[in-house]
Amino acid sequence: MKLSDFRNLDFQNAGSWPQSVKLVFCVLLFALLMVAGWWFFIYDQQEDLTRRQTQEEQLKRDFHEKQTRVANLAALKQQLDDMRDILRQLLRQLPSKTEMPGLLVDISQTALSAGLETQLFQPGAESVKEGFYAEKPIALRMLGTYHQFGTFISGVAALPRVIILTMHNVSLKPVGKNNQLLLEGTVKTYRYVEEDESETKSGAKKPSTPAKPAAKKGGA
Repeated sequence: MKLSDFRNLDFQNAGSWPQSVKLVFCVLLFALLMVAGWWFFIYDQQEDLTRRQTQEEQLKRDFHEKQTRVANLAALKQQLDDMRDILRQLLRQLPSKTEMPGLLVDISQTALSAGLETQLFQPGAESVKEGFYAEKPIALRMLGTYHQFGTFISGVAALPRVIILTMHNVSLKPVGKNNQLLLEGTVKTYRYVEEDESETKSGAKKPSTPAKPAAKKGGA
């Protein structure tokens, strides 16, 4: 097969082409058809196959993760129960509803024993938070020295029950010439809500709306 065989081709009479040229054109035509078939029919399917293979790998990873969770479900449930028991024990260390009045008196007496001058000690209305604990605000205004306030805080910490006092809008400023400090603001103390108490509150029925009186029929 020579290059001159391709130069003198008569495209109007392909049957007269040399055998070697016919063979080359057949190979080229076959290759062209293969490329066209791959592009129009196989390329999209190959992309879809790649996408589905990626999805398969993701599904396998999800399945493995969920299988691991299921295998550890019993241990996680036990861990959750243990955490709930610990929470109950911690809540039991807070004062109960019946202990709150006495503990408020103890806090006031502790301030008096520390030498503080209590000008205001006014407990407010309590509010239940999250359904398992209640907070009670106390408006305070106390006068004393730095060491007296330290003695008061130590005395509150030494009470039999766990007393948590959080300060809100509390100011401490010097007053007079004898190193006196004035503490003024609101502190909040907390107690746990017993189960029967929370059930009673959640189960309380709303007052029923009185029925409207029936309309009287006219007639004279």
